[in-house]
Amino acid sequence: MPELHPYDVILRPVITEKVNGLVAELNQVVFEVARNANKHQIRQAVQLVFELDTTEVLKIRTLNMPAKRGRRGRKIFIRQRGWKKAIVTLAEGSSIELFNV
Repeated sequence: MPELHPYDVILRPVITEKVNGLVAELNQVVFEVARNANKHQIRQAVQLVFELDTTEVLKIRTLNMPAKRGRRGRKIFIRQRGWKKAIVTLAEGSSIELFNV
């Protein structure tokens, strides 16, 4: 398996109403990450891309989100591909500019 570059690990931020609640209450941010990225690579990528200190990223949780399937008659098709989600918990007082609301 080839090593991922830190800028290839984080694909996009996930911004929804639920994530805005996580940011406000628990100081957590959510990203869509590469399917083959592990927690160590995600931590390094967040620290590098958003210029955070090593003590500012407390915890990382990952989830594999399944593909959403649809039906038209008897045909079954994939209407949204599967993806991997990372929930990053930041230390008290630290934040990421993108998620400040």
